[in-house]
Amino acid sequence: MFLNTIRGWLRVCFPLSVLVVAGAGQLAAQYKPVPTISKLAPTVRATGSGQQTARVSVTNRTAFVEWMRQTLPGVRVQPEPGQPELALVVGATKAQLEVLLASPLVQFVDVPNRPAHEERRLDRANPVVNGVAAVHQYYPGLTGQGLTVSVKENLLDPTDIDFKGRLVDVTASSAPVSEHASVMATLIAGGGNSARSGKGVAWQARITPADYANLLPDNLTDLNRRGVSVQNHSYGTGIENYYGLESRAYDAQARQNPALLHVFSSGNSGNLAPDTGRYEGLSAVANLTGQFKMSKNTLSVGATNAQGEVAPLSSRGPAYDGRVKPELVAFGDDGSSDAAALVSGISLLAQQAYRDLNGGALPPSSLVKAALLNSADDTGRPEVDFDSGFGQVDALGTVRTVLNGRYRTGTIGQGQTERFQLIPPPGARKLKVTLTWTDPEAIANASQALVNDLDLEVVALNFGRDVQYLPWTLSSYPNLDSLALPARRRPDHLNNVEQVTLTGVVQDYYMIVIRGFNVTAGPQTFSVAYEFEREFDWLNPLKTRSLQVGATEQIAWQWAGPATTARLEYKPFDAAGWQIINPNLDLSQRNYAWQVPNIAAPVQLRLVTPDTTYVSDTVAVARELALQVGYACPEEGLLYWNRVPGATGYQIYRLGATHLQPFQLTTDTTLVLSKTQQDVSSYYAVEPVLGPVRGTRSITLDLANTGLNCYIRSFVPRQLVADTVKLQLELGSLFRLQSVELQRRELGEFRTIQTIRAGIALSTKFTDLAAAPGLNEYQVKLQDISGRVFYSQVESAYLVRRNELLVFPVPVAVGEPLRVVGEPGESLQLYLFDSLGRLVRKTTVTGTINEFDTKGLRSGMYLLRARTSNGASITRRVVLR
Repeated sequence: MFLNTIRGWLRVCFPLSVLVVAGAGQLAAQYKPVPTISKLAPTVRATGSGQQTARVSVTNRTAFVEWMRQTLPGVRVQPEPGQPELALVVGATKAQLEVLLASPLVQFVDVPNRPAHEERRLDRANPVVNGVAAVHQYYPGLTGQGLTVSVKENLLDPTDIDFKGRLVDVTASSAPVSEHASVMATLIAGGGNSARSGKGVAWQARITPADYANLLPDNLTDLNRRGVSVQNHSYGTGIENYYGLESRAYDAQARQNPALLHVFSSGNSGNLAPDTGRYEGLSAVANLTGQFKMSKNTLSVGATNAQGEVAPLSSRGPAYDGRVKPELVAFGDDGSSDAAALVSGISLLAQQAYRDLNGGALPPSSLVKAALLNSADDTGRPEVDFDSGFGQVDALGTVRTVLNGRYRTGTIGQGQTERFQLIPPPGARKLKVTLTWTDPEAIANASQALVNDLDLEVVALNFGRDVQYLPWTLSSYPNLDSLALPARRRPDHLNNVEQVTLTGVVQDYYMIVIRGFNVTAGPQTFSVAYEFEREFDWLNPLKTRSLQVGATEQIAWQWAGPATTARLEYKPFDAAGWQIINPNLDLSQRNYAWQVPNIAAPVQLRLVTPDTTYVSDTVAVARELALQVGYACPEEGLLYWNRVPGATGYQIYRLGATHLQPFQLTTDTTLVLSKTQQDVSSYYAVEPVLGPVRGTRSITLDLANTGLNCYIRSFVPRQLVADTVKLQLELGSLFRLQSVELQRRELGEFRTIQTIRAGIALSTKFTDLAAAPGLNEYQVKLQDISGRVFYSQVESAYLVRRNELLVFPVPVAVGEPLRVVGEPGESLQLYLFDSLGRLVRKTTVTGTINEFDTKGLRSGMYLLRARTSNGASITRRVVLR
């Protein structure tokens, strides 16, 4: 029966072959492996000889399951959900994997899901560096509204008010909330409800989580149902240098949904060497963390500091086959997690810009990639390199590429050519053109991932003297010196991104030429983005971002002009003259750290060159506004804040369905909120108004979770045990407060022992000189001008005078601890004697309130003697029952 089944399977797999199968022994011999390295991932080859789980790509999963049942019955097979061509083989030995590899049903054997790790949590973010703040200023309608981003890693915090009203498919879960996931979601699409730092790039986009326990792409039907157009992946595994099943699956999904863009962090292993692949053993290159990052149709993003220098730990390229990776870098505070999140947010803004101009249709992800890469600011070695890819992301340039229509899309076949003409605007100094395409997925473990090869060329047309410019390419030879060589112009037959730049633009016309050099799986759609760089743009200061008095603020601008120095100056709003900040500033450095003076007024900055003056927005310079809760009582609450010098008023905000909304404009520094108002929303923030501009908004406070007991911040004894009872009261506010009373419990009732009516302070120290030795209980009673009364919690304090000893409870049940309270700071030697004077137990204690063990003792009367360190002796009678 078994042999007949195998014969039937062989006829299906080899219908034109002549096979002779004599018996089971010969069948096993037939499947002894021949060298099939191309079907086995290097990470599987590197594992030991024990049992392991592998992910297998097959031509027919049903036939494969049947083949496994008959050929390797001791090995379990599980289908990969949503992946009809993949299966998990569980518990296979090395010998069984060799049999498996010989099956013509098996295309590739790869590693299964590995534990993913977050690529460093965010410590700081600065939206100025990557042009995000400038987009918010110049294009306030670009917010990501109507789009959805997926954050694939651990569970984000669903209670975070920066996500309020915009979470999709977040259900109750027992999984722990990840701070890292919450930070990534905040960077991408935080609503800015908690504070200015909580505002993400696409701050009105919807957010949906996904689990990175599954390293394959999420189910496409589910992603489409949620409306996901960008998925962020700020995680990694180990360094993996090959084109595996995960790489292939992400490339395939990008082709199946051309609008969906996947953004990966490059990793934080930039100082390590790969241990497999073409670049094995080479230091600090080819160290992206995860084979899924080897995919062609996604983006990998590295990290820079605020000056655009690639962080030492940011993972470098090339990809396993020499392609450019990472394609972009972004300011990530030495971590690539937040760099990827920023690019995900910028991608959403580019998608919205296109959608709003094209009847609701989303752009192909290849166009978003082209816009991102073409507008990136060159950093590191000139043009492209394996550290920073095509440069540091520029949000402003990206959205302007789309909004100004500086792109083309098309379709091309084998041997075909597409052309379009560009006319440079007056004064253009640099032309940049980028070609991208969503390439068909390659076979697993392909030596080169590129399938369809397109070529880009820019032709300068100048009175018949045409000059051709080819794209910038890098040497991918596995040698450190070769990988560090500068880019040079030549045909690129490796990447599905090609870029041409020209400086000193003077020709009247340029022709962009795209050729189908080797389109084996065509026709192939493509996207081209281009720009003639603008000479100057302010990135900071911007009127939407105030400056802090005394702080070091980064002044930033874009500059594409020739080498030029300028004078940096500032002027308070009502001042007549300009004051010099720096007399000789190199514009190509694009930023300057300014120590903001104590001027507390709106200001302007300007850069003065020999030819032109560039004047900034008017921005507020103000001190920080510290919002505080005065009280949070059942009937009403009180907010108050410091008066900000130069402020003409204060705008109060209240949290609405998704974002903070203007609530009230006042010149006061207090706000009383009724219970009805708090029922609408308990979250409030305040922003100073300085004439025509606004200062930095305060953090947002929640009156429902203040930690206050109405007016009372805290009421505690200064020492739990002391020879004089002292208590400390801290109040949130004195607003409308009429009296404060200290009360002590006497005969079961609290009686007032001190009253303050005049000179009530936020911080008050009480001393009770009439306290009785032993336990004393206290509370504070407050009364406001309306006659309302509020009480603190009850607090206890032990009064123990010098050479005194408290012992309680008396009597005490045998086995229960006897508590002994001595003079503060004194160690005690304790001796317990029975009624006949025999010592039955002794110990030494050093605490203020100590426990004496009575376990194993008999009931009766005892004497407890305590001896202090200075030799004094105190005896107390104790009864055990």
